[in-house]
Amino acid sequence: MYTSRSYCGELTLEMVGNRVELAGWVESNRNLGGIIFMKLRDVTGTVQMVVDSSASSELLSTADQARSEFVVRASGTVRKRDPRNVNPDLPTGAIEVVADSIIILNASLVPPIPVDVKDQTGEDLRLKYRYIDLRREDMRDAIIKRHRAMMAARRFLSENRFFEIETPVLNKSTPEGARDFLVPSRNSIGEFYALPQSPQLFKQILMISGFDRYFQIVKCFRDEDLRNDRQPEFTQIDLELSFIEAGDIMRVVEGLLQEMVREVTGREIKTPFRILSYREAMDRYGTDAPDTRFGLELSDCGDIFSNSDFTMFTAALADGGVVRGIAARDDGKISRKMIDQYAEEAKVFGIKGLPMCRYTGSAAEGGIAKYLKPDDIDKLRTRFNLSGQSILFFAAGSPAAVSSALANVRIKLGRALNLIDEDRLEFLWVTDFPLFEYSRDDRRFYSKHHPFTAPRADCLSMLASLKPEEAERVIAQAYDVVLNGVEIGGGSIRINNPDVQSSVFSLLGISREEAEMKFSFLIDALGFGAPPHGGIALGLDRIMMLLLRRKSIRDVIAFPKTTRGQCLMSNAPSPVSPEQLEELNLKVIGK
Repeated sequence: MYTSRSYCGELTLEMVGNRVELAGWVESNRNLGGIIFMKLRDVTGTVQMVVDSSASSELLSTADQARSEFVVRASGTVRKRDPRNVNPDLPTGAIEVVADSIIILNASLVPPIPVDVKDQTGEDLRLKYRYIDLRREDMRDAIIKRHRAMMAARRFLSENRFFEIETPVLNKSTPEGARDFLVPSRNSIGEFYALPQSPQLFKQILMISGFDRYFQIVKCFRDEDLRNDRQPEFTQIDLELSFIEAGDIMRVVEGLLQEMVREVTGREIKTPFRILSYREAMDRYGTDAPDTRFGLELSDCGDIFSNSDFTMFTAALADGGVVRGIAARDDGKISRKMIDQYAEEAKVFGIKGLPMCRYTGSAAEGGIAKYLKPDDIDKLRTRFNLSGQSILFFAAGSPAAVSSALANVRIKLGRALNLIDEDRLEFLWVTDFPLFEYSRDDRRFYSKHHPFTAPRADCLSMLASLKPEEAERVIAQAYDVVLNGVEIGGGSIRINNPDVQSSVFSLLGISREEAEMKFSFLIDALGFGAPPHGGIALGLDRIMMLLLRRKSIRDVIAFPKTTRGQCLMSNAPSPVSPEQLEELNLKVIGK
């Protein structure tokens, strides 16, 4: 009976002379005229096995039959490789195993995607055959390091007095910013559960219950448009603490991220992280999740162009909008084609175009240069600290549209001019967010984060008579943690006073009846001695994507969905039988 085995990637020179038993997949098999070299792979890596000419004919025959991705069990003796054949790029490259037994446990069809080489196999094919794709070294590495990151998180939080407590997956539908995934109830016809967008309400209930430090590595679900850093189901490291202030939570999170980065990359990161206010982040970088690994900051140019002959600028300013710009020393590297591409992309953000000009070192030329007076050029030179051949881009319109458009241009320029140090890990906090946003289209307030975020104490008096134009003056006790221009976590101090919570609901247009229907258990609980509390949710998938320098969170999730929300391996979602629908009293009207 087979009782124990060694792992392929863990064999070392210290084991030379030892007999080992191995099991795994054949990665490659070469028959060199009676000597067979077989690379055997398991979850730890690969090792070379040798069946030499002195082996029995039966062993030689079995080894020769073991093709790519066959599953085998083998045993043999570890020996040093000939110095001429040492592979320094392989952890086991200084040794090999001389086989004395090989058993084929299962055969394999020819794999539809290669396992032993990195190639340009399309993602759809990789996702369809995910069980093969996960055998590849880079995917195997991602999943193992994800496990280590989660273990580091559990270890750190447990050592800091946190309790890991599970919260329900089936709950009621509550408005939290995205569409819910709904689950029909068979026992309560016409009623539905919702899969949690986050454990927000339950973790607040846990604080009211007296568990002052909670965490959970939890699946969350949001039915929203997908992209490279979004999935319909994703994983959060969820925290909540009582009797604390925002700074206490930030220090805990910094320590947690230090541990995770150390475990995954072996690197040390410095704490405390840099802190930017929301207003400063938007003014300097055009986004509340800025990449601060490089400069190219935005500047307001409304004063320079207030009397301009360029009507796009003056019209925007007259309409209450802004004119802002960004400049980069490019020495002519930004081509006409790139300029046109940036301008076209900018329209997506709601502005009419992306006026530009070039600074030659002494004058402006091209684009809107003909509208610039000598005094304008002098002011731009000072405003952007221009030197050498530089390119300037401007945007005019609403503050939000202008900021988004120029933030996009900033990243494009940073990449095109090789200004971004891809090896750098730049963590920062963004704080002092507005509590509300006001939509002129809907004529109503919305939560910037979620409706349970507490306003800053000095803003409480504004809630009674808040006007639309004052929306951004109410500051939230909220904080986001950002890594290399990607938000990896967001949190806040929560409202623990039922009267304040009612005031916020009222401003958001949530009636007393609606609040009772959707949040009654939280509202009731707040009346029974709710401590001051707050927390944060960290996006594990995004953290792993950034630490491993992958382009998509799909490359750090074992079984992800496509951007259409499909699992190509299992073909989910899929139709269900009429009998199942009938049990739930449901009918599919049309597709």
